[in-house]
Amino acid sequence: MQEPNVNDLLTQPWDVIVIGGGNAAVVSAMSAQDQGAKVLILERANQVFRGGNSRHTRNIRCIHDADFPYNTGAYTKEELWKDLCSVGTGPSDEEIAALTVEETRTVPAWMMDHGALFQPPLVGTLHLGRTNTFFLGGGKALINNYYRSLRSRGIPVLYESSVEHMDFDGNTCTGLTVMHKGKSYQVKAKSYVCAAGGFEANVDWLAKYWGPAAYNYHIRGPKTNDGTILRLLLDAGADRAGQPKGFHAVAVDARSPMFDGGIATRLDCIPFGMVLNRDYQRFYNEGEEIWPKRYAIWGRNIAQQPDQVAYAFWDSKAKGLFMPPMYGVFKSETIAGVAEQTGLEGNRAEEAVRRFNSAISPDANQRFDPTRKDGVGTSGLDPEKTNWARALDTGPFYGIKMAPGITFTYMGVKVNTHGRIQMTDGGQFTNLFAAGEIMSGNVLSSGYMAGFGMAIGTVWGRISGREAAQNGNK
Repeated sequence: MQEPNVNDLLTQPWDVIVIGGGNAAVVSAMSAQDQGAKVLILERANQVFRGGNSRHTRNIRCIHDADFPYNTGAYTKEELWKDLCSVGTGPSDEEIAALTVEETRTVPAWMMDHGALFQPPLVGTLHLGRTNTFFLGGGKALINNYYRSLRSRGIPVLYESSVEHMDFDGNTCTGLTVMHKGKSYQVKAKSYVCAAGGFEANVDWLAKYWGPAAYNYHIRGPKTNDGTILRLLLDAGADRAGQPKGFHAVAVDARSPMFDGGIATRLDCIPFGMVLNRDYQRFYNEGEEIWPKRYAIWGRNIAQQPDQVAYAFWDSKAKGLFMPPMYGVFKSETIAGVAEQTGLEGNRAEEAVRRFNSAISPDANQRFDPTRKDGVGTSGLDPEKTNWARALDTGPFYGIKMAPGITFTYMGVKVNTHGRIQMTDGGQFTNLFAAGEIMSGNVLSSGYMAGFGMAIGTVWGRISGREAAQNGNK
């Protein structure tokens, strides 16, 4: 297949232009083409780093029946809705959230029809085999499969193309100013799907809400997710959805890169040990909930601690119960020895561990069950640890320094049930639609569930792509 001429791509009219190159964007493009639209994708990254945060994913959370071959059992609409309502403060917009949940029912089949491949459920301690469906080869493989589908469908992708300006006539977008390899182009379409991610890589913007602490955050995804499109939309009168301080964040290795560390830097050790802040204080219940439902709260927890750091400790009894950190761990025959390697004072860390151990039930080891919430908790601590609480008393001991890793922000543009972007004056844009992280605040408030970001991107990619195509045909 001959590569299209850049000048031809950027000077001809289109039915739908999709801004972005991740899961929500490519789903939007294929959905629009399924309606007969002529579609162009503008991806800010180069080909190697295409895909945004989607490159770092592993799975998706959707409704499915018991006989779906890639899961260990059924996951009903009622259960998914209950899980969504139990994280953070619940859905931001119940109508949009309910539609998202219902639409996930047909997502896996649609994905497979459009190039996605799944694998049998993983066995391990993350409890996801039933609720989440894993991509064969992970998120990078999913994105590559989708891009192969784009190519076979004849949907062009223009890399290294940054939308710098959006022109408007009232509530209608009349064109885009696109920079491609140092040259400016004016590009036009009947409709546009904005799927360019959140603003998590714009640390100055994060600092408006989080203060100087934001400069200590690690950004798990690419630098290109800096909120350029979101800012253009807000400046044009788009209404906001989601909380300014809302984001999906997890505990990551403090040694990880400041940008694009991805899923490999995430730490899974917290439920089976104890966590201290810089001042040698426990500050949250390490055993609150099974990991997939509560792991995301730890990024926010650490973000609120002094210097935005925390330290996890565990002993040999916990070894093998979770994925080991990719950079290795600090190890010693004493807690003090581990603590000193992380940068803490050994004697103060040992005293904190002694306080923790003194609150452990004598029969904790016998009742401990890592496969479920076992109710093995502490007594007399503040905060208590309510599950998986065992004394750290069996050397060698292990530890690691943690930082908040921001995956994506929730504050974005408000949409209606057709994916159309709403305006602050109560109106709506005639030809602007949104999908993915840039509109996730319509669904998510402050919590997160593993795999649900990909569900939002796929559901609203399908909706917005379809509606953008149909809008152009009116």
